[in-house]
Amino acid sequence: MTDEPQSDPRSRFGLRQPPPSPRQTLSYLRELFESHGIKPKNKLGQSFLIDLNLVDLIVRVANLSKDDLAIEVGSGTGGLTARLADAAGAVLSVEIDPAFADLTKETLGDLPNVVLLHHDILRNKNELRADVLTALEELRQKSGCTNLKLVSNLPYAVAVPVISNFLLSGLPFQRMVVTVQWEIAERLMARAGTKDYGALAVLVQNLAHVELIRRLPPAVFFPRPQVASAIVRIFPSAKKREQVGDVQKFRHFLRDLYTHRRKNLRGALVGLPDKRLGKEEVDARLAELGLEGTVRAEALDLEQHLRLCAVFG
Repeated sequence: MTDEPQSDPRSRFGLRQPPPSPRQTLSYLRELFESHGIKPKNKLGQSFLIDLNLVDLIVRVANLSKDDLAIEVGSGTGGLTARLADAAGAVLSVEIDPAFADLTKETLGDLPNVVLLHHDILRNKNELRADVLTALEELRQKSGCTNLKLVSNLPYAVAVPVISNFLLSGLPFQRMVVTVQWEIAERLMARAGTKDYGALAVLVQNLAHVELIRRLPPAVFFPRPQVASAIVRIFPSAKKREQVGDVQKFRHFLRDLYTHRRKNLRGALVGLPDKRLGKEEVDARLAELGLEGTVRAEALDLEQHLRLCAVFG
């Protein structure tokens, strides 16, 4: 038996190794932005990691291999993109800002295992752009990569819809490793009965397992945000998804249920759009579920939300 070198999926379509990743330090970013006349936009949530150990941590937690297609939302300066290109078989990186889209192209050069898109990842808050999904599928076919991983320092402005829509898409994600605002991390991981528990926690935790990797202080970013952030790892679960069933129906039900958080469960269900259920009928159905109409939705656990949707959704 002979030991043969493992083939690199990139070699199947003529890919070469990416250049070394630029050291995205504070001084590097300041000089880079000044030389290109770029000013990060607060409204787009543009803050860049300047702690190189944390960039290493993100890549390490993503556990990338040459069988992985990494998806990045927010190419930024191309620093993380280059690291992903080095570790993964292929990379799709999406950037909405034209200045940063051009900067990433300049930083990376012409890498055949990287597709850079100058696009908004979202068609709207509830839907991904069709051409981004088309580009993703084309790269999957071209690269032969079998696993999808979202690995991204997510812009604050789109973190929730990006995570939610990718989870709902049905795409075969093996994991997601993302930096998000600390408030979002708390909402993703919240447990029933806590102040941060709501539609987002119920939706995501009914589709995936969520872990906190590390809380990040504002000082590790440039420009420095006003709030703390977190690295979060999400493992989508086929078993959980099967239990949910119609994921879009569940999403819409949760949205309507939590429209008025201060209402008790009876009031929220009576007020569901297009249902027109009276209090007596709502109470009768709740009794069958073993639930009291006087509690609030955020007191219910994940499984109780599924049962509620099956009856009232």
